[in-house]
Amino acid sequence: MEQQSLTIEQFNHLLQGWNGKDIKITKYETKDHDETWLQLQDISYEKSQPHVDDYEPLYSLQLHGTGMVQTEQGKYAPLPTSQYDIPLDQQAAYLFDGERFSLRTDRGVYTLSLASVDTSFY
Repeated sequence: MEQQSLTIEQFNHLLQGWNGKDIKITKYETKDHDETWLQLQDISYEKSQPHVDDYEPLYSLQLHGTGMVQTEQGKYAPLPTSQYDIPLDQQAAYLFDGERFSLRTDRGVYTLSLASVDTSFY
């Protein structure tokens, strides 16, 4: 299915429908790839103060819930906090193909999809 471009408002509206569901987050950043499973409980956004360096994002999407991250050894470890942050920038692209969301930012690509997870992970 073809991806359609969304506004942040459309993206947020559709993603809010996933509250209470298990999702898989796949992150591709420069030299960094990981997969995270999260029992999504809430979604919020944060705007921080502008920083001198570009490492700290001005905006972030915060996915709240408990979950696990796949380690480099192929094992699973609990998330260190009950929140998964995705850095956003003003040029971020929000895409949806009917089954998964893609967020493309200056830092990388994040894909969110519904997941069937072995809940014994949690």
